[in-house]
Amino acid sequence: MKLNDIRDNEGARSGRMRVGRGIGSGKGKTSGRGQKGQKARSGVAIKGFEGGQMPLHMRLPKRGFNNPFGKDYAEVNIGMIQKFIDEKKLDGKNDITEDALRACGLVRGGKDGVRLLGKGEIKAKAKFIVTGATKGAVAAVENAGGSVEVTAPTNLEVKAAKAEAKEAKAKKKK
Repeated sequence: MKLNDIRDNEGARSGRMRVGRGIGSGKGKTSGRGQKGQKARSGVAIKGFEGGQMPLHMRLPKRGFNNPFGKDYAEVNIGMIQKFIDEKKLDGKNDITEDALRACGLVRGGKDGVRLLGKGEIKAKAKFIVTGATKGAVAAVENAGGSVEVTAPTNLEVKAAKAEAKEAKAKKKK
């Protein structure tokens, strides 16, 4: 065996088929495209085209609603937080912030922050500083002796700020 003897296994690589090289080649004349028609021509891409009939994806009704103002929260259950505290991946003695949750790999994504959900149970006495939390999650954490600090403004605060801005704008016009 020498370096110049190294070859691929027989049949491992096949050369490309040369089309339009006479009737005896098996791919002569029409080059395997059949007889005439749109698909025999070059530049054809008709995926989903149904011969002029309204395509299926356009016949089906639209469903649902995509809220452009909806918030994108990364959601985390208190049961998973307790599991991470038990495994020493998260320190329950310090404040549990969004940055700490991301650092330990418990939370990903959520451009508008982290929301605490109440699935599971928590035994650790910890202070949470998060963007949002459900009532059940807050109750469970407080029963364990901890606390939850929600940093995001509530809807009432947002509405009040908008109303204030509107009044300022109206005064400015006068």
